[in-house]
Order: sequence, then structure tokens, then C-alpha cells
Amino acid sequence: MDATVVAVASDGDEGDDRRHLLETGSEILPYPESPWRPQPPGADAKPEQQKPQRVASLDVFRGLTVAMMILVDDAGGAWPGINHAPWFGVTVADFVMPAFLFIIGVSAALVFKKTPNKIATSKKAACRAIKLFILGVILQGGYIHGRHKLTYGIDLDHIRWLGVLQRIAIGYFLAAISEIWLVNNTSVDSPVSFVKKYFVEWIMAIVISALYIGLVFGLYVPNWEFKVQTSSSTFSNPTNDIGFKTTHSQRMMSWLLASTVLTVSGFLLQLLGMPFSKPLYTVSYMLLAGGVSGFLLLLLYCIVDVIHIKKPLILFQWLGMNALIVYVLAACELFPTFIQGFYWRSPENNLVDATESLLQAIFHSKRWGTLAFVLVEIIFWCLAACFLHMKGIYLKL
Repeated sequence: MDATVVAVASDGDEGDDRRHLLETGSEILPYPESPWRPQPPGADAKPEQQKPQRVASLDVFRGLTVAMMILVDDAGGAWPGINHAPWFGVTVADFVMPAFLFIIGVSAALVFKKTPNKIATSKKAACRAIKLFILGVILQGGYIHGRHKLTYGIDLDHIRWLGVLQRIAIGYFLAAISEIWLVNNTSVDSPVSFVKKYFVEWIMAIVISALYIGLVFGLYVPNWEFKVQTSSSTFSNPTNDIGFKTTHSQRMMSWLLASTVLTVSGFLLQLLGMPFSKPLYTVSYMLLAGGVSGFLLLLLYCIVDVIHIKKPLILFQWLGMNALIVYVLAACELFPTFIQGFYWRSPENNLVDATESLLQAIFHSKRWGTLAFVLVEIIFWCLAACFLHMKGIYLKL
């Protein structure tokens, strides 16, 4: 088997499957290369069905998102063009969090498309969400102060209950419950049947969006001023069965249609006066982010799973296969904080800061040196994920 593809077993409670946080449910691929395996001499004449393989494009998408998260978090301060938009508009950074939520929804649709026991499956989804939420409180509640601050501890009155992992946990649980209980058994063989299958979810999305719009535009907010010295927004406002029975083309056509509708709807709402705003999570912003994520997944699916061009993207695939452990160690700054705990005479004389300072000196620029340091950091984590993959080590919840 190709070294870049991993065969996966059944659910973690029933076999040796290894699901991870940011890729829950990516272990189903409805297109095995060969439906039967050759039988050795003397074996039973009945052919053995081949185990399904991973959807490699999901791993690549997840790994690319993790890499973008590291880039934005560590280089955004030096490069405002890739940092979050301060209020209205969107930049590269503003697509990272929605991309995480998007891939969780796609993965949940794959995992929960066949649920013979809905109650047991719901309990399993709730258990994963709770464990992820608790992990988020531990890592992002404020107890670990992170890089450059070799201290820990928190006043319980100021604990952060809704960090990134906690929000992802809530989003995962809602997506899983929706997929388990609200999706009908309609066979998907066309874009029309795709809409019918998820009809209840479409209605709920419209109702929730309408309520949110009413709250955003209906609540009274006192007058206040917000001034920004520079603007670097890319766009600015001056004021289940996802798998089909035979072909890749049907799946790609449905994804293309859905992504186009989301993107166009986002721009229409923006033109009608609802700006793109990540701090407010406006509906126009969510539609745009969902559409862009859909187009990116469609592109990666075509390249990786249809055309089978995997080697140029292998680093991101490794990163995506162990996204949770990289997120915990890199984004939550556990690893750099640990390294910075070993220094020579002064806390500033540590390997992490020394490497960044060296690259800044080599490039004669703080900005370019910081960017080079972050790229080295991303490559380091890709190779670390490769090592874990080769050893069969995966962090799951």
C-alpha cells in the first residue's frame, strides 16, 4: 500500500481505530482501488472485502489549516497583512477557525452516515465533546501562560471557559447530533437529492441565522469609536451521505454547487449592508468562510483523491493525521514553553528565542526573520508528525 495512505479500522471503542480531535471521522473512503483482495492458495474461495482507506484530502486540508494557524499566530504580529482584521473585512487569518469547524462538519457527516443505534452513537459523540471541552479548559483556560512567561496559575474568577477547543467541542457536538438525528435516509445521486437529504438541517440553519441577524441588528449598542492605524483587510467595508454510489464527479458537483451558493450568498449579504466581521461572526462572514473552505476542500479532493497527486502535499497530510497533538504542543505553546524553561543565565538565552534572533540577523530584518522562523517551525512539526505516524502514535479523544 502507498506509504501516504493509512488503512483504518472501525470505531475506537470497537477496534484499533484512531480518531483525533480535528479530524473526527475522516476514516471513510467509499472508493477502494480494488473491491477484492487476492486469496492465497488453499484459502476459502469466498473473497475478502478490502478495508476502506482514509480520505487523504481531509488530512491534507486539516494539516494545511494547522500550518496556517501556526503561521498566523506566530508571524501575524510582524506581518499585519496575514493577521486578523480588526473589525470589518477578512484576511487569511480569519479563515482558519471556520476551516477547523468546516472540516469537523464534513468528517462528522462521514462518520455518522450509518448509525444503527442513534442513542449509543449520540452518547459517544457527547463523550468526545466533553473530553475535548475539558482539554480546552485545561490548555486555554489561562492556567498555562505560554511563551515568554515562565509562570503558571490562574485566578478562578478569570478562567477562560470558551477558548478555541471549547468552541470546537460545542460545534462538533451540534454537528454530530444533527447528522445522527436530523438527516433522512434519502439516497444521494444528484444535487437535488443532496438537498432533500439535509432538508431539515437547511431549515434549521436558516432559522438560526435569522435569529442571530435579529439579535445583531436589533440589540441596542451604545455609541463608541474604534480607530485603526493601518488597514490590511483583503475584503473591506468602508462603512448523509456525502459519498455517492459510482462516481467522483457527482460528489464534486454537489460540493461545487454548495460552495458557490454559500460564497455568492455571503457577498450578496455584504452588498446589502451586512459586513464581513469575524468578531461578530456575521452571517455574511460565515457564509463566505464556509464557501471558501468548500472550494479548498474540493480542490484538494480533486488533486489528492481523484488525480492521486499526494507527494507534494505529504507534509500537510502528516500534519493533519496528528493535528490534535500538534495543536496542543504548538498552538497552545506547551512545547516552546518547555524549551524556554531551559536557558543560560537569563530566560532570554534559550533555544527558541536564540533561533528566531539568529534568523532575524541572517535576513537583516525582523519581519523576514520571524517569517523564516515560523516556516522552520511548521516544517519541524510536519516532520514530528511524520515520526509519530511512522511509530503508529496518534492522539485521539
